[in-house]
Amino acid sequence: MAFNNPSSDSENKRKSSSGLNSLVQAERLMQIAFVLPCAMVVGWGAGWAVDHYFHMHWAVAVGLVLGIVAGMVSAIRMAMDAMKPAGGSK
Repeated sequence: MAFNNPSSDSENKRKSSSGLNSLVQAERLMQIAFVLPCAMVVGWGAGWAVDHYFHMHWAVAVGLVLGIVAGMVSAIRMAMDAMKPAGGSK
């Protein structure tokens, strides 16, 4: 009976996890792409609500600007996290 040395499990895990890692990375990048428009819409909606209920016509512009700023901060944070290596230390 011939003895076949099976391939190590780490090689198989590395091959299968590389595809999963690329999907996780793509999902992170999609989050970055969606966060700015979503924050903008939320800021605009909050500004519209303040304008509608309290009759402050400047609130729409302020809500929109605050939404854009919050979206940019969040997108930059996500981008900085995406650039870190997966198994790296803090």
